[in-house]
Amino acid sequence: MKNLYNCFVGLLIVASCASKEEIYYLQDASDRGAGKVEYSEAQIQPNDILKINVNSLEPSTVIPYNRGNQGIVQQNLQIIQLDGYLVSVNNMINFPVLGDISTLNLTTTELAHTIENLLKEGGHLTEPSVLVRLVNAKVTILGEVNLPGTYNFTESNITLLQAIGYAGDLTINGKRDDVLITREVNGERQVTHVDLTSAEFMKSPYYFVKPNDLIIVNPNKPKVASSGFVGNVGTVATVISLVLSMTILLTR
Repeated sequence: MKNLYNCFVGLLIVASCASKEEIYYLQDASDRGAGKVEYSEAQIQPNDILKINVNSLEPSTVIPYNRGNQGIVQQNLQIIQLDGYLVSVNNMINFPVLGDISTLNLTTTELAHTIENLLKEGGHLTEPSVLVRLVNAKVTILGEVNLPGTYNFTESNITLLQAIGYAGDLTINGKRDDVLITREVNGERQVTHVDLTSAEFMKSPYYFVKPNDLIIVNPNKPKVASSGFVGNVGTVATVISLVLSMTILLTR
């Protein structure tokens, strides 16, 4: 009976272990990881906050077109966001003097060029220079990571693995070969599954994170197996021990 108990517990422990094929990242990186990196710029979305700076040959002429303090003053992110332009659900911003401007299907660079052309064509400024930056870029990472939450970033391009690094990496229970990503593009929600154990995803549009992406790391099979009705492996072992003890007592 004791041998039966030991075998049962041994099987449970083996069943709860994950293999290295389930844990290691980019296992085929030497074969598939090399290649040209394709950088891209995300399109502006509703609820984005844009910081727009306008410059010209005559500094005094740009004052009506700029919000907040334009001097060399260190500001925190919240103040910068308050001075920014919130993109409406209709993909519009209201810009001083020029009025409503559409951001639909535009990147920040393309919007900057649009504003420059409007200022030139309307005779507002001489040789204007416009800089547009997204100041509330964020990604949400949930599930089997050490620090789930929403993270802000200021770079134009961060990779999926960098984003996961913000969340403290996946836990040992994270399902590395099936990470769920949802992304909104042109008002449409896209859903995909990424295998982090293979470098193949580095050639996909999901190698770089886009603002407002949602990343969900589901638990792997051992984690799911240990989260049933009886709880974890320790609980299972305790229940089996009690059952076997009662069986021995009753059969004496």
